[in-house]
Amino acid sequence: MAVPVAFFALFFAYPVTAIVGRGFRTDDGWRFGRIGEVLGRPDILDVLWFTTWQALASTALTLLIALPGAYVFARFAFPGKQVLRAVVTVPFVLPTVVVGTAFLAVLGRGGLLDELWGVRLDTTVWAILLAHVFFNYAVVVRTVGGLWSQLDPRQEEAARVLGAGRFAAFRRVTLPALVPAVAAAALMVFLFTFTSFGVVQILGGPAYSTLEVEVYRQTAQLLDLPTAAVLTLVQFTAVGAILAVHAVTVRRRERALKLVDPAQTSRPPRGAGQWALLGGVLLTALLLILLPLGVLVERSLDGPGGYGFGYYRALQSAGSGATSTFLVPPLEAVGNSLRYALVATLIALVVGGLAAAALTRRAGRLVRGFDALLMLPLGVSAVTVGFGFLITLDKPPFDLRTSWILVPLAQALVGVPFVVRTMLPVLRAVDERLREAAAVLGASPLRAWREVDLPLVRRAVLVAAGFAFAVSLGEFGATVFIARPDTPTLPVAVARLLGRSGELNYGQAMALSTILMLVCAVSLLLLERIRTDRSGEF
Repeated sequence: MAVPVAFFALFFAYPVTAIVGRGFRTDDGWRFGRIGEVLGRPDILDVLWFTTWQALASTALTLLIALPGAYVFARFAFPGKQVLRAVVTVPFVLPTVVVGTAFLAVLGRGGLLDELWGVRLDTTVWAILLAHVFFNYAVVVRTVGGLWSQLDPRQEEAARVLGAGRFAAFRRVTLPALVPAVAAAALMVFLFTFTSFGVVQILGGPAYSTLEVEVYRQTAQLLDLPTAAVLTLVQFTAVGAILAVHAVTVRRRERALKLVDPAQTSRPPRGAGQWALLGGVLLTALLLILLPLGVLVERSLDGPGGYGFGYYRALQSAGSGATSTFLVPPLEAVGNSLRYALVATLIALVVGGLAAAALTRRAGRLVRGFDALLMLPLGVSAVTVGFGFLITLDKPPFDLRTSWILVPLAQALVGVPFVVRTMLPVLRAVDERLREAAAVLGASPLRAWREVDLPLVRRAVLVAAGFAFAVSLGEFGATVFIARPDTPTLPVAVARLLGRSGELNYGQAMALSTILMLVCAVSLLLLERIRTDRSGEF
């Protein structure tokens, strides 16, 4: 536990407490009365209200649209099912900046709707809600569909034989079994939308602001640390309360289920109703997921002189369109992002792997608290972490403000929870007697780990690396503060280009977003291949 605890203490707890402390500390002492002052301001109350209701609306809309897809993927067998499953998962690993850019190409000025019908939805709440559904569709399909595919359909069939109608059988038999999975999916969607930053900043305009966006505005633009500190505490408290309530309510509803092989529950659609449902899900995937991604690619190729790679070639030069935005050609952001993400992945694997190993060897309140500590970066404002890096890691022996390692460290904070959650179930499944047998035969603890644990968890390590790489590649909230002007990352470069007017800047933003989308998609496809390759299972 020593290395993970030291890592989180230095690169998470220290920067966050420092930035919050500066917000409450004055020359006369501590002023916690600022909490009431800030929360009493009408503009802050509007931000809190919008953050909450848009998260609730996004969650409800996502469940409404994605639950039919979860059923189709769980119960129907059709050609191209695995490919479609990978396609609908692509948005989840995309950076929020790319998601916002893709919807800007569909809903914004000069976008597809504007060209066809003269309709613009950017800077409206509908653009934000649709982008959130696009981003979180796979969360519901994967979480609910995974369990649904393992529920024995004969239980519902038995209820119908006993006289229950189709809806009554579903409500009394299947729905209670799915409640924990639906609640878990709803929680994840709510948290992702409650802390939304990139999507709201790009699509919402000045009229809409979530807590995360407001923290960024108060720190980066207004330099109002007291307000930012209060909002950080509010967000952290809200996320903690939501997680606590979810843990209690879901635990009460969990029960033993009779699970079967998913291959036994999947069959071709039968009847007009099932074919119509499959068609509706395919149409939803086409319009909601493939259309924004396709328009994004089309806009990146649609140059002033016709279709071509003009915008991509322009990325090779820090010319007139980007002179005041970049010190280097924007295309260098690709190499920067890949290098940063690789280093962040290595850090996340080391820290997360040690943490997962510690959680498998001990039990008790201390370790449960350590487990909760690992999840904190997902509930704390990334903007606060990034700004905290700048004001704390500026003195020896940790003067890192001018060091390139600062960006991978911030990205690794987000990657560690994914590594732990991927590796922990597999490590806990390793029979302890195998380690004991190796020790009896004279193997040292390190050799026992290398000879026993590593071969069994190798595939889980690769999957964890894929997740860490994808989330590190797309991290934006903290990186936007600490990425140097001469070494921008892809998400930061896209945001800077979109923040400037001009056709060339817009086209370059679309081109960079397409490159980032392709890199993330390739990472996901490799991840899917690892997860479905049974040659490495034990």
